[in-house]
Amino acid sequence: MHQILVYADSLSWGIIPSTRNRFRFEQRWPGVMELELARMGQSVRVIENCLNGRRTVWNDPFKPGRNGIVGIEQRIEVNSPLSLVILFLGTNDFQSMHKHNAWHSAQGISALISAIKRAPIEPGMPEPKILVVAPPAIQKAKGPIAPKFEGAEHKARNLASAIKLIAAENSCPFFNAGTVTTTSKVDGVHLDEDQHLALGRALAAWMLFGGLSLPLRGSVFLWTLVVLLVTISLAELISACQNSGTPHNQ
Repeated sequence: MHQILVYADSLSWGIIPSTRNRFRFEQRWPGVMELELARMGQSVRVIENCLNGRRTVWNDPFKPGRNGIVGIEQRIEVNSPLSLVILFLGTNDFQSMHKHNAWHSAQGISALISAIKRAPIEPGMPEPKILVVAPPAIQKAKGPIAPKFEGAEHKARNLASAIKLIAAENSCPFFNAGTVTTTSKVDGVHLDEDQHLALGRALAAWMLFGGLSLPLRGSVFLWTLVVLLVTISLAELISACQNSGTPHNQ
């Protein structure tokens, strides 16, 4: 069995935008990913370690325990053996009380990668791969969280590119969540239910297509993979059109 640790924030915890409620496991993307892999005969267990407000390496001045680097080595140790750690952070580095830019947040990701690699796992246990996921671009925040994320859409500009560079420097695979989904239409920061679905399916495809070197299992797998890859390709095409200003059908 492959054990996968998701180390992330509220985008993965599954907060329902503009509420304090949570999507069910099968609705949030880590659950979608696990169930999709299981449906195709893969033995995978997803361990969620997702905390609302978690930064990469900075403290929240109002809530304790939101510094992502504190205790991460022990979280790797306690959940070992792990095949993969999915590192999906950055959004909260741009809350209004911080003056960070994309470079700062990417350096935080680099520090987290180093901490994961030096975790004191037991002798003989495998060192897990680290998949670095860049969050989709923050839009102008709306609703109750608007003051908390005021100006974040500007401070976080080019975050995915900065994180991609850090992943390459650390020899980690990289996935840009923004290629398959935007942020919430409701609050501009989190993920709506359909966006969790799209991201979970896309990450399942990534693993099946070589990310975890999972075995191919029959025609069901192949057809599902084709559909997932076509979906990702269409999302990338639409994103490219939007960025270039080329009109496209909605």
